[in-house]
Amino acid sequence: MRYLLFGLFAAFPTMPALTSHDWVERSAYLMGTTLRIRVAAADRTEATDAIEYAFREVARWEGHLSTWRPDSELSRLNAASPGVAVPLPRSLTHALLEARRWSLRTERAFDPAVGALIDAWHLRGPRPTGGGVPSSPAIDSALAASGFRHFSVDSAASTVTRLHPDAWLDAGGFGKGLALRAAGRALEELGITNAILDFGGQILVLGPAPSVASWTISVAHPERRHDPVLTVRLRDGQSAATTSISERGVDIDGHRLGHVLDPRTGRPVTGWGSVTVVAGDPLVADVLSTALFVMGPDRALEWAGRHPEVGVVVIRSATGTPQWSPSLDAAIVGGSPFPSQIETTG
Repeated sequence: MRYLLFGLFAAFPTMPALTSHDWVERSAYLMGTTLRIRVAAADRTEATDAIEYAFREVARWEGHLSTWRPDSELSRLNAASPGVAVPLPRSLTHALLEARRWSLRTERAFDPAVGALIDAWHLRGPRPTGGGVPSSPAIDSALAASGFRHFSVDSAASTVTRLHPDAWLDAGGFGKGLALRAAGRALEELGITNAILDFGGQILVLGPAPSVASWTISVAHPERRHDPVLTVRLRDGQSAATTSISERGVDIDGHRLGHVLDPRTGRPVTGWGSVTVVAGDPLVADVLSTALFVMGPDRALEWAGRHPEVGVVVIRSATGTPQWSPSLDAAIVGGSPFPSQIETTG
């Protein structure tokens, strides 16, 4: 048994036995983190079967998207010679088209085609001896090899062609949200109408919350992960995701640099605070939490004001004071009644 601290504290309160339903909970290690699913169901066997089906769906997407596995479809694409059309499962092709659309909508604050930049900053694998901050020419070269413009997608044939020898796609900014969406749909397909899913800190809720007024999550201070700042109510089908760099990063030349790269500048984003996004689609929440963090607090709130279909919470580390978009006014509760740690198994 272990404890994980998240930017979002899911509302998994201890609940009494339900009159017609029971809680069934399982967890699994997928995509490099823990996926925890709790459902309310009248039949425990059916609930367990549904959860296992959801796990299999996430594992299927991991097989598509993992760039740590050389046999994944995304790895095959990234290794293909430039100019060679690579056949992909239609679901993956559609997902990449979704990612490309969000790259355009966010003016490339989100762009998964940053593999060359990841290589330049040595953010994967062991850091080479003497590997410091890359030179400006090295960053410029990596920027020239970054961006979705280096991939051609043929949706009719379900093929993708890599156009630059150093370009490769990384699913870190959208893969978890995509898989969480698949998990939620799997549960609904098997008749689950009440559930809460916690995928490494990204939350998805289905249906109304049995025996309590509403599903709630607590948003933590970006520098003090044990310190909830405010509570947000979630509705059926909503997902919440947070991006910050307080607990992740790399040490280079005596400086702690964040793990989030700005695809437009080729440099790490400074650790100014955190962004939490609430959306009706886990993929959107995942993508936008990264994109708005890259934009910075002022532009993030400005962007959110023009897109009322999503809710955004911004917390600056310097003040710890939350700001949120008007679309969340009715959902903000205030101080959190829930503990700052979520007990998980596995």
